Amino acid sequence: MWDNASMGMGKPIPPPLPDTDGYTVEFDAKSDTLYPHNWKSSTKFLTSILVCSGTYIVAWTSAVFSPASKIASEEFGNSSEAGNLATALYVLGFATGPLIWAPLSELRGRKWPVTIAMLLGGIFTIASAVAKDIQTLIICRFFAGVCGASQFTVVPGVLVDIYDNAHRGLIISLYSLCLFIGPSTAPFCGGFIVASSLGWRWTLYISAILSLANGCISLFFLRETYAPMILVAKAAAIRRRTHNWAIHAHHDRVEVEPKDLVKKYLTRPLQMLITEPIIFLVSLYMSFIYGLMYCLLGAYPYVFEEVYGMNPGVSDLPFLGLFVGEVLAIAFVISLNAPYVRKLEKNNNVPVPEWRLGPTLVGAPVFAIGIFWFGWTGFTPTIHWALPTSAGVFIGFGIVCVCLPCFNYIVDAYLPLAASAVAANTISRYSIAAAFPLFSRQMFEIMGVQWAGTLLGCLAAVMVPIPYMFMIYGPWLRKRSNLQA
Repeated sequence: MWDNASMGMGKPIPPPLPDTDGYTVEFDAKSDTLYPHNWKSSTKFLTSILVCSGTYIVAWTSAVFSPASKIASEEFGNSSEAGNLATALYVLGFATGPLIWAPLSELRGRKWPVTIAMLLGGIFTIASAVAKDIQTLIICRFFAGVCGASQFTVVPGVLVDIYDNAHRGLIISLYSLCLFIGPSTAPFCGGFIVASSLGWRWTLYISAILSLANGCISLFFLRETYAPMILVAKAAAIRRRTHNWAIHAHHDRVEVEPKDLVKKYLTRPLQMLITEPIIFLVSLYMSFIYGLMYCLLGAYPYVFEEVYGMNPGVSDLPFLGLFVGEVLAIAFVISLNAPYVRKLEKNNNVPVPEWRLGPTLVGAPVFAIGIFWFGWTGFTPTIHWALPTSAGVFIGFGIVCVCLPCFNYIVDAYLPLAASAVAANTISRYSIAAAFPLFSRQMFEIMGVQWAGTLLGCLAAVMVPIPYMFMIYGPWLRKRSNLQA
């Protein structure tokens, strides 16, 4: 349609600019205060607080409804399995959302995808809270999850934008802590809300209030961190001041076809998931770990309510064991950051992906031990409740020590294609994890706590060799990757 387009009104097409680079704005120098790495510490701190708190809110919202699902489904006259769909579809939204937010963050920057998603997520969560039937509840929960996915997709990019290599590892670890402790702290909060005079709907109202508050604050105080978009704003300011409309940023010249976005965030990730052993096995392992994290939303209440006779709310307090384990794991990962930086400096700042797997070599067996421990101590009230609660420390420690280094590993292993690698991992991770809340409680009821725990522990034990295998054969596999070639 535009192949033979003219300037209109008989005007000829003007000649191209003699020197395009001369009209392209850049940062003044490495010390330019506009460049996010050079922002004041207070600005970086505020930015980090806003985006990391948003991540925690989304992760918290994913699990806080779990204690309310049974009561909500009874009120609507549906089975408990239908109520569990509200959690499952929220998590499934995490697998779908990156297809929207990842390309949007590259085209329009970080601020607006994060802010709009938090506001929309709050609106959909309010719609869930006022739902008159189960269909409205689970559909709105799904779309709230789609919006929440922006925190998992865009926020790592925000932190990479504002922190250099020396500080990035620490900040990403703290961000990961927000991501993992959300599902660990939400259940007992939700349990006490449901047991109080507030009722189950307030698990969603409180989630919506937190999401909307974060979105509103971000609307006014979150600065754009994506360097190309900062230069776009700089070019616009210079144009308004000089009336020289030829001045532009390099990002203004970027033209993206929809098929390019589909290839980068859908078809290529699926191809990598099928053809790349590293992506497939790491994603499979992480999917199982994430799935088990949401599986425990049904298993813990069953063990501590049915076996130990605890009241709702109190029966969710053992989730604090997971929280303690996750905090200890983050401290462990951070303690290994300095040796990693030293090795990186000796290697001329060229990362070797397998260096990331150190914590996983510890976390993988610890995780399997924790699952067996939980299954074989939580089946009878004659064993004190503190023992299965203590197993959560091992499980939480293993979850973080496996998932965080494995995520960094696939990013380093496929650095030129990191966006596609992360998309492949995210799609598989949350697609599989979404299924676990649908059968976890039934599995523990039918098989019994011992044998359900044994089954999950055996699956965890079978996967323990995966990080060890990549430590040995990872370089060999990467050299034979068609994508990296």
